This record gives sequence, C-alpha cells and structure tokens, in this order.
Amino acid sequence: MTNSPDYVRHNRTMWNALAKDYAVAGEEAWVQEIPTWGIWGVSEEQIGMFPKDLVDKDVIELGCGTAYVSAWLIRRGARVVGIDSSEAQLATARHLQQQNGFDFPLILGNAEQVPYPDESFDFAISEYGACLWADPRRWTMEAWRLLRPGGRLAFLTNSFLLMLCLPDQDGIPATDRLLRPAFGMYRVDWPDEVGIEFHLSHGDWIRLLRQTGFEIEDLVEIQPEHDASTRFPCVSLDWARQWPCEEVWKVRKPL
Repeated sequence: MTNSPDYVRHNRTMWNALAKDYAVAGEEAWVQEIPTWGIWGVSEEQIGMFPKDLVDKDVIELGCGTAYVSAWLIRRGARVVGIDSSEAQLATARHLQQQNGFDFPLILGNAEQVPYPDESFDFAISEYGACLWADPRRWTMEAWRLLRPGGRLAFLTNSFLLMLCLPDQDGIPATDRLLRPAFGMYRVDWPDEVGIEFHLSHGDWIRLLRQTGFEIEDLVEIQPEHDASTRFPCVSLDWARQWPCEEVWKVRKPL
C-alpha cells in the first residue's frame, strides 16, 4: 500500500490512531441481532440497507472497520469478505471474530483496488467506509467490477446538506446556515489533520453512478427517532429531525 494515493495514506494513519476509540462500539455492534445504522442508530426496518435474501450470497464490505456489518451479514447466511486500509481497525475486527466464533476473510487494502476477480460478489455495502474515505470515481467503478449482473450496492454516508452547514472546526455542530458552496464539492480536506473525505451533491452522485453503469433504485434521506441519541458532536438531534444529516444510496448493476 506504499503507492496508495495521499488520502488513503493520510486516512490510514488517522484510523490507526483512532481505532482504540471505536473498539468498544464495535464490540457492542457485533452482538446486535437487529442492525441499526449511522450515527443515530436508525433501524434496518426503516432504511433497508440489506437485500431481503442474503442466504448463500457473496458479499463484500468496502471499508469494514471493526467489521460489525460483516458479522450482521454472516448471521443472515451470507459469505462475506471485509476490506479496510487500517491495520489497527482490522486487528480489532480479528479479535472480535475470535471472540464471537466467526471466520471470514479480512483484507488489508484499499477498496479502490480489491484483490478479487471480476463479478465475484452479489452485494457490496459501505457504511461510512469507502463511500466516505475513498475517491468516488475509483471505488464505485471497483464496486461495479466486483458485482455480478443483477448485484446490488448500498452505501450510507453524510448528507450533502449536512456538509453545506458543517463548520470547519472539529466538534462544532452543523448550523442552520449554508457555510460552503454547493457547486464543486468533491474532496474535503478537513483542517487539523482530521481526515480527507469525499462528498458529492445529489446531481453529481446521480451522474457518477449512471456513468459507471448502475441503475439507481432508491435514495433514503434519514430522519432519526425523536428520542435518538448520538456520541458524535457534528449534528444535534433537533437539526437532524428537521433536515437529513445522513443518506443511503441503493443501486443495482443491470442484468
């Protein structure tokens, strides 16, 4: 991974340093029977990240972190592969595999270049993984390559609206004002070495996904429950109840 792009190297270093702060949350998520998603823990029933039938399906999690999503998929009968660029995150994931009696491949690598043949998977998923930390032009093309005809991709990331309203200072919540231009947003280099993210407008996502070859099936703009809570300071519940701070894209590779 020495020849990886600068954002991959930067984010790998960041996540290796942060991994210890996510170990407990990962351990708790691994034992959940019912998946909950995003920073507000919204139910699978509400947003439907998973296809209905996962039994004997081949699935890849792009940017798996501690791999709790992979564990949820395994429990639903899928054959799963996880890939992540952080050695420390994967160390946590392997520990949790042993702790829970699971065994599935965990690959150290960049989700823009996955060491599997074309058309290896029926479903690809990313929750704040590759969909946030990798270049969309690269990782969506790689997801397309990896999926079989009829295969699906689902990913959950910050909403475009949240990015327009989020201050540059880490830990300061989103405001009710637009703080950055909507046009031209793509790579976001946060100050103070926080991380390098990628955010697209809805129009840019639609164009990119369609140019890649995907059919867009749904866009879910997430609203948390009135009593939801989060440990992340980037947005208040009042804000997230009025405007979507997270969104889920669901797309399909045509037959």
